[in-house]
Amino acid sequence: MLRTLRHGHYLARVLLLVGLCALLGLMMGSFLNVVIHRVPAGESVVAPRSRCPQCGTELSNRDNIPVVSWLLLRGKCRTCGTPISKRYPIVETLTGVLFGVIAARIGFEPELPAFLVLTAFLVALSGIDLDTFLLPKKLVWPALLAGIVLLGGAAVVESDTRGIIEGAAGSAIAFGILFLIHFISPKGMGFGDVRLAAVLGLYLGYLELPLVGVGLFLSFLVASVVGIGLMVLKRRGRKDRVPFGPFLAVGTGLAIVFGEAILRVYLGR
Repeated sequence: MLRTLRHGHYLARVLLLVGLCALLGLMMGSFLNVVIHRVPAGESVVAPRSRCPQCGTELSNRDNIPVVSWLLLRGKCRTCGTPISKRYPIVETLTGVLFGVIAARIGFEPELPAFLVLTAFLVALSGIDLDTFLLPKKLVWPALLAGIVLLGGAAVVESDTRGIIEGAAGSAIAFGILFLIHFISPKGMGFGDVRLAAVLGLYLGYLELPLVGVGLFLSFLVASVVGIGLMVLKRRGRKDRVPFGPFLAVGTGLAIVFGEAILRVYLGR
């Protein structure tokens, strides 16, 4: 009976953590929409406040509530009725869901903030890459720095040097693999992807070094499946460019959530 009560109490704490992180993700998603729109244009993500691109009306606080405002406004500007892109609620919802999933996966561990920050960066970088085929250094390098600081702090709290050593090794390995691909085929692999791989290798290596290989494998696998699907549907030709950053993000996310299970099956643990 006592074990059941303790288990129920822990489950309630986990659900509360997941809910709070999902709510945080919704709010962060609203900010990430600003980042995705303004960073490629070289604009500040802090000021001015968001405005309707058509009539220039500054959005009030009630019109900036993640997802809810878009639904209440029926996807239109309150002042001029100009349609508001569906991307805004999609990014907000996606970020909320991903934050919740990461919270459920990492739990009450000191590295949780680091992986939530990584998730936010990956959503922003994926959105920008889809729009511009670019992964801005002004986002990639801060993501790497944030990882070093936050994961380093988590390692200190846990007195765990393994995570730092394997994280550094994972960063170097992922960077080296994609750099080699870039060197062989610069048109097929942009250097922005190479830089991003160093970030992802750091995080995956911190969890467990073999996850770096899992993450890269899943990234290429998903990219291949989607690429073939787009060609079958005649949405893309063989020579059309497809941004690889989002696939790196998806592969990394899958490795974080399912990587350990994949390794158990593959290695027979």
